[in-house]
Amino acid sequence: MGPTATTSRQARGREATVLNGHQATGREATVLNGRQATVLIDGNNFYASCEAVVDPAVLGRPLVVLSNNDGCIVSRSAEARALGIPMGQPYFQVQRQLQRQGVLVRSSNYALYADMSQRLMTVLEEWVEALEIYSIDEAFGLLHRPAPASDGGGDLTAWGHALRRDVRRRLGLPVAVGIAPTKVLAKLANKWAKTAPPGGGGRPEVFDLGACPPAQAEAVLAATAIEDVWGIGRKLARWCRLRGCADARALRDLPTGELRHRCGVVGVRLQQELRGHACLPLELVPPAKRETCVSRSFSQPVTSLAQLKEAVATYTSRAAEKLRRQGQRAGALTVFVRSSPFNGTSFYANAATVRLSLASQDTAVLLAAALPLAEALFRPHKPLQKAGVVLQQLEEEALLQHHLLVPLPPEQQQRRSALLAAVDGLNRRYGSGTVQWAACGLARPWAMRRSQLSRAATTRLADIPVAWAGEQHVQPQTTAT
Repeated sequence: MGPTATTSRQARGREATVLNGHQATGREATVLNGRQATVLIDGNNFYASCEAVVDPAVLGRPLVVLSNNDGCIVSRSAEARALGIPMGQPYFQVQRQLQRQGVLVRSSNYALYADMSQRLMTVLEEWVEALEIYSIDEAFGLLHRPAPASDGGGDLTAWGHALRRDVRRRLGLPVAVGIAPTKVLAKLANKWAKTAPPGGGGRPEVFDLGACPPAQAEAVLAATAIEDVWGIGRKLARWCRLRGCADARALRDLPTGELRHRCGVVGVRLQQELRGHACLPLELVPPAKRETCVSRSFSQPVTSLAQLKEAVATYTSRAAEKLRRQGQRAGALTVFVRSSPFNGTSFYANAATVRLSLASQDTAVLLAAALPLAEALFRPHKPLQKAGVVLQQLEEEALLQHHLLVPLPPEQQQRRSALLAAVDGLNRRYGSGTVQWAACGLARPWAMRRSQLSRAATTRLADIPVAWAGEQHVQPQTTAT
C-alpha cells in the first residue's frame, strides 16, 4: 500500500481525535520533525508569466493582464508591482497612467493559461509522490524527508531549488515553493518564499519551514498576520483580533474549546494544522461536480432576441463540452440573464429552469432545451449585460436512467456519442470553435472584448512563431498559371 493511502488513514485518525475532543489545549509548539512533508508550488504572477513565455520581448518590462472585457487588472508582473499598480483596479481608471509609465497591457488569454497550467502540473507530477491540483497555478505535493543523518539533515531547500530550475528550463515559468508538515503551514511557507527578508536581498523563492530551528519557526508564525492564514476570512479574523489573537502563533495557542465553539471542527482542524498535525489530506481525485456553469458579460448591451439566442447557444455548447470532458450528464438546465444596474434603466434579472426527460450530454439536446428559455427571458426594453447557462443534477455518463416514454435506442446513442467525440477531437486539435453549431452564429458583436489579446502559440498552429535562417532563407516565388 502506497504512502498516499497511509497518509489518508493517519489524517482521518487525527480528525477523529479532534472530533472526540482529545486534542491538547493551551500553548503548544509546532511539530516540525515529522518525516512527511507537504509542498505547495505556486506560479509567480502566473498570467503575466505566461505572456512572457510566448513573447520574450516583455521580459523585464512592466506588464498587466486584464479581466473579461478588459475590465480590471487581474495579474501584474514584478516590474508592474514595483510601480505600485494595484490589483483589481478598473482599467479605464489607470489607462493613462499605464501609458505614461510604459506598462504593457494584455487581455486575458485563457487558452494559453490553461495549456501552460496543464504543462506545469505534468512537470510537477514528476517531482512529488502525490499531487493535488489546487488551482490553475497552485498544487500541493506530498514528499517524505530524507533521514536527518543524511546530507542536509532532511532539509528540502535544495530539492525545491532544483524543481524551480527544471520548471524554468522546460516551461519558462517562475514558481515559488513552500515546504512544511501540513497544508496550512505549506501555504504559509509559500508566502514567506515570496517575501524579501527584512535585512534586504532578493526573495528566497523556496522556504522549508519544516527544516527551520524552533526559534525561527516561532518567529515566522508570530510575524504572519491572522488575515494571512489560509482559511481565515474577514469575519473570523475580526473575531480573533477582538480576543487578542493577531497572528498565526496566537491562533495556534488559542484554547481549543473556545475555537471549537466559534468555528466547529473546521476551526479546530486549522489549529491542529498550525501545530504541525496534518488534518487535511491531499485530494488526489477531484470530487464530481454538482453543477457546471458557463457565463460571460457582454462587450456591449444585447438588445435583440437573435443575439441573446446566439450567446445562450454558445454558452450551452461550451457547457456541453465540459460535461463530456467530465464524464457526466445533466438532468436539468437553467438559463439566467441580467441587465446592468448602471445603464439608466430599471434593473432586470431573471432565470428559467427546465428538467430534461432524459439526462444528456448531447449538445443538440441541451440546445433544444436552452433556446426556448432564452426566448421566455428576453425583454425588448431591457438591454442585457450578462447571460449564462447552468447544467444541474449531474450524474455519471455510465449510469443513464432511461425513460419509458422517451426511448433512446443504443444504436442512436452510440452514433451521437461518436459524432460528439469527433467534434470535440477536432476542436481540441485545431482550436476551440473549429467545428461549431450554427445556432452559435458567426459574427458575434456581443462577444467578450479582448483588444489586447496575445498569441496562443501553444494551442493554435497559426500562432506558432517562425524563425528564419538569416541569409539562407529565400522568399517563396509566386508563379501565375
